[in-house]
Amino acid sequence: MANLGSSTIMLTGAGGALATAIAQELDDAGAQMVLVGRGDSLARAADRFPATEVLDLDLRDPASIEALRKVKVDTLIHTVGTYATQDAQKATEEDYAAMFDANMRTLFHAVQGVLPNMLKQKDGLIMGVSAGQAARLSGPKAALYTASKAAVASYVLSLHDELKGKGVRGMVLYPMGAIDTPGNRDAGMSWDSMIDPRGLAKSVAHALTRPDRAHITEIKVYPDT
Repeated sequence: MANLGSSTIMLTGAGGALATAIAQELDDAGAQMVLVGRGDSLARAADRFPATEVLDLDLRDPASIEALRKVKVDTLIHTVGTYATQDAQKATEEDYAAMFDANMRTLFHAVQGVLPNMLKQKDGLIMGVSAGQAARLSGPKAALYTASKAAVASYVLSLHDELKGKGVRGMVLYPMGAIDTPGNRDAGMSWDSMIDPRGLAKSVAHALTRPDRAHITEIKVYPDT
């Protein structure tokens, strides 16, 4: 079991399937948590897990940056995102804005919120959740999704290269397949071809405990089949 008793971790997308699995691992490891999410899903997460702060924020809104700057954390785990498919020639400006706002703009605002304090304390870790399609740089019928998740990875890894000398590191999680969620099951995906979110969460907890000289920058987790 990882020991994160000295860590204060901000978890965005609180209440989602992946965030819930990660929150359970963090709670079991003794971490202090700041939960960021919206509405009923955030409320359910706050009822289930102890948190030092619970913030109901729309991270697409630039106003969220100032709210996050009031909270000091040493780790950001950003799980906010969306997925959609469409034929490339049918994609619209609205599709583009929705995909990049959810997958990239929310990460940008979260980082802008937590980064000043991380730089002051000369210690911080920023984890973004990308996707297997982005790791392979291909995604039929998901060009916008793949591009937005590739942007997530590039952004976090660029932050790592820029800021590691100042004590702030980056890490990217690539689920190399669909995550086993109620929504994906309702969509007809087979459970044995999906990734258990608990497995992803255990990989995250393991990576968080690596020493600086053994830092993990990219984690690829595959389904069994």
